[in-house]
Amino acid sequence: MTVTETDTSRDAAPQPTRSLWFASLIGLTGLAIVLQGLWAGIFLEHDGARDDAGGWIDVHARGGDLAIVLALVATVVAFVTRRARRDLWIGGAVLVLALILEAYLGGLIRDDGKDTLTAVHVPLAMLLLGLVSWLSARSTRRH
Repeated sequence: MTVTETDTSRDAAPQPTRSLWFASLIGLTGLAIVLQGLWAGIFLEHDGARDDAGGWIDVHARGGDLAIVLALVATVVAFVTRRARRDLWIGGAVLVLALILEAYLGGLIRDDGKDTLTAVHVPLAMLLLGLVSWLSARSTRRH
């Protein structure tokens, strides 16, 4: 009977660890997305004067890159360790693709001067925030 109790405790221990990795990574992704909004607010105060805001635009771009990497790693972790939780790794993959689209639009706005795309870029950012929040909430659910 002692062996059964030990085996049960060993089987139960990895579950929270696997959940913790994904939850931590998706939480950091969410933080990066929230910081994107902060940095955008800082450089938008220089509306029309890109040279004055160039440093903050660069910070915003690098933050977007970081969000993509974190979301990608979280998705891989979910796929490898929580394959049965399709909501997590498929949701993570959708998040990665949406972040790549967001970064592409941001590049068009900055590099090609297509400021009209801001009308798509900002609402997509709100959807990204909602998606990462949903993934964060789902990551704590037991299945």
